[in-house]
Amino acid sequence: MSYEGPQFYDNAAVFQTYMQHRQRPENPNDTLEQPITLALLGSVSGAHLLDVGCGDAALGKTLLAQGAASYLGIDGSRNMVEQAQQTLTGTTGKVIQADIRSWTYPASTFDCVVSRLALHYIADVDDVFRQVFRTLRPMGRFVFSIEHPVITSCDRAWHGSGRRQSWIVDDYFDSSCRVTHWLGEQVVKYHRTVEDYFLGLQTAGFVVERLRESRPERQWFVHEETYQRRTRIPLFLFLAARKPV
Repeated sequence: MSYEGPQFYDNAAVFQTYMQHRQRPENPNDTLEQPITLALLGSVSGAHLLDVGCGDAALGKTLLAQGAASYLGIDGSRNMVEQAQQTLTGTTGKVIQADIRSWTYPASTFDCVVSRLALHYIADVDDVFRQVFRTLRPMGRFVFSIEHPVITSCDRAWHGSGRRQSWIVDDYFDSSCRVTHWLGEQVVKYHRTVEDYFLGLQTAGFVVERLRESRPERQWFVHEETYQRRTRIPLFLFLAARKPV
């Protein structure tokens, strides 16, 4: 059985494994994805924020502490929403359970929309781009991270025993769904090229301002071995775009 989107994280075993994965020292989320996302977001003082596929909403807690005026997280997973509500206890942040593909995005409401490692679970990402464009105010920003297309293109290197020592990039220009083994189960992800994401943003009306890959910075790593391993291949891709006036 393969899972799609939110139902994957509502599998109890998957969710437990995921939370354990996130708590590992030097995990890729904390050492690679989070620092770059925060750098791309920059100052959020006074900003009204929407987090698409918010997960545990740890980012929301951080951004509210940095002076964001408001934070709303949406996620389709019941388990994630419950975890997010715990995370946001004692803050003004809010979270709702909703499918990010079909949620009614209010027009011209947010100064910034962020999405972390969620959009590669979405079949029609271009429609999400259009909805995000609609919900942003003029000059509003959209910052998102995804699994890098060199990772989503092919997962055959996962099938060995132990920690893999090589990565295979194949069928790169075949933009389509992939069923991959992740956190002990089969999950559907959607592979797209870097060009697909870039053109999708432009077609939705955005001006693309930045593109980054998960080049590691030594300061975030305790062990040299882990740092050197992360220099071998980009795990994540980041794009920052703006809605023009």
